[in-house]
Amino acid sequence: MKDLKLGIQMGYWSRGPRDNMVELAQEAERLGYDALFTAETWGSDVFTPLTWIGAHTSKIRLGTGIAQLSARAPTACAMAAITLDHLSGGRVILGLGVSGPQVVEGWYGGPFGKPLSRTREYVNIVRQAIRREGPVSNPDGEHYPLPYTGDGSWGLGKPLKTMVHPLRDDMPIFLGAEGPRNVTMAAEIADGWLPLYYSPYRPEVYADQIKDAKPGFEIMQGVNINVTDDIEKGLIPVKQNLALYIGGMGAKSKNFHTDLMARMGFEAEAHQIQDLFLEGRRNEAIAAVPSQFADEISLVGPIERVRDRLDAWRDSPITSLMVSAGSREQLQQVAELVLD
Repeated sequence: MKDLKLGIQMGYWSRGPRDNMVELAQEAERLGYDALFTAETWGSDVFTPLTWIGAHTSKIRLGTGIAQLSARAPTACAMAAITLDHLSGGRVILGLGVSGPQVVEGWYGGPFGKPLSRTREYVNIVRQAIRREGPVSNPDGEHYPLPYTGDGSWGLGKPLKTMVHPLRDDMPIFLGAEGPRNVTMAAEIADGWLPLYYSPYRPEVYADQIKDAKPGFEIMQGVNINVTDDIEKGLIPVKQNLALYIGGMGAKSKNFHTDLMARMGFEAEAHQIQDLFLEGRRNEAIAAVPSQFADEISLVGPIERVRDRLDAWRDSPITSLMVSAGSREQLQQVAELVLD
């Protein structure tokens, strides 16, 4: 049974930054948390908060979870990662993901088509830039041709090599992936995987996709940890999050989160949640989330129950648990459960 690492997921902002963002990062670092991640949707970006936090910490790894591909060209993403890696002393984990068609086409104004080939091409360009073995080139690229020679081109572009010497030529790249083919690709071309939902009681869901991952491949899973005597009440925040993502974070015809819950054995329930949520019946959608599913992907209950169920995670392929703790006390409690 292996040891688990701990991470903290600070997510993205709603109205503005959290007042205790730096305080929580510093406390997590003091307690031995391995990594801290931020996110982006269509509001706060993923790199700027990490820069701010990195300036106030010294050891904890700084992860983008995730940097959306359509938010920036692959070379621009590499520039941001290289810059932050220098400023933080080599602490960056570059987490990448395609997001979804509603965001890509509605917010970024680009096509969502062919997400797998687009991801593979993007990662290839980012790695070229980070390794700095020569000018970055992708002349035949379907999605990111470099140099660009298409409509509107002046024909003057040439392959360029980053002026900055990256601090590390092996900066880890993780992929946020849900679909089976996407996860297979993550195990093939990335250094780690950021799943959305994972159940240690259903390892068969992703077993084939990650079986050929290279040694040292990291899997960092977000988990809600709630020590409480009332399990059903403790599962309510988990169910609220599930109802939002499965019901509303995607179109009726294509919601990757709904598809994932279906593959995990809850197909009828997933579609019921989606129907209720999209009809505006959000409380009913939350109530429709099966307690079994919410319980399997979280750690909720009396402290001894949480300790016992941690063994399933230690026996799983997951290497790190990421929590969204909102206070120093929660960070301390989780560290004592997982790390001690």
